[in-house]
Amino acid sequence: MFKYIVKRLLIGCLTLFILATITFFGTKAMPGNPFAQDNRGLSPEAYAALEKKYGLDKPVSEQYVIYLKNALHGDFGESITKKGQMVADIIVKRAPVTAKLGTVAFVVAVSVGLTLGVVSALTKKRWVNNAITTFATLGVSIPGFLFAMIIMYIFGVKLKLLPVMELLTWKHYIMPALALSLSPISMITRLTRSSLKDVMNKDYITLARSKGTKELMVIIKHGLKNAMLPVVTYCGPMFAGLVTGSVVIEKLFTIPGIGAEFTNSIINRDYTLVMGLTLLFGAIVIVMNIVSDIAAALIDPRIKLEK
Repeated sequence: MFKYIVKRLLIGCLTLFILATITFFGTKAMPGNPFAQDNRGLSPEAYAALEKKYGLDKPVSEQYVIYLKNALHGDFGESITKKGQMVADIIVKRAPVTAKLGTVAFVVAVSVGLTLGVVSALTKKRWVNNAITTFATLGVSIPGFLFAMIIMYIFGVKLKLLPVMELLTWKHYIMPALALSLSPISMITRLTRSSLKDVMNKDYITLARSKGTKELMVIIKHGLKNAMLPVVTYCGPMFAGLVTGSVVIEKLFTIPGIGAEFTNSIINRDYTLVMGLTLLFGAIVIVMNIVSDIAAALIDPRIKLEK
């Protein structure tokens, strides 16, 4: 297990290096000038001074080497468009906001999705199964931003039950968390339902029942445990996606998170901020995939992690 984790971390570092390389040269190839938007009318000398300040007057290959050296020491440079703000400071300030919302959405998605999936797989009432199946189908079909706008209008504007801006109290988390978790809830429901229905027909389930084991224990100990593998595999990348934020949801609810910051950095050609956020997102995805693989192996001993 230890060798596997080390191996995956090394592969993850290589992946981050490749991602950083592609992103760096990709941003440099973007048309336009990062100083043009907020510094119109500056003289050529002023532009030259700005380029020298941010090291943009050097050859691209030299800029690349300098950036990698600094990044290895945790220095992602100063934001080009946010004067006087370091990229690392922006990440420290914005990322926790998005991560907290994403974690709440993850908990909601897993708890609700598993509950609906188990009920759908085990219920003998056809209308219940049809209702859950319909909800799961709609959940993966309706865009998150459209669902967000609907619940904002109903619960925020018409009924005035929930706040629609920022994240100040626990009530502020309800609507954005639901909007973020709608699709994951539907996916987890479908995965749990299909996997559990298949598992409950296995011979070892029949054997456990023949031994007089209570039905609840059969479901939890033998059924649900073995049905969790597809869900766990899905939850790793899902968690990474949720904690790195949704640009549209953050914009709709005026949440000062990292997702909106990433979009603005691309629009404004803020090279250093784009690079820093890309490496952050890449690292989170890599780590969560490793965690997902390890969790799957712990749940199902038949899965052998590569040494």
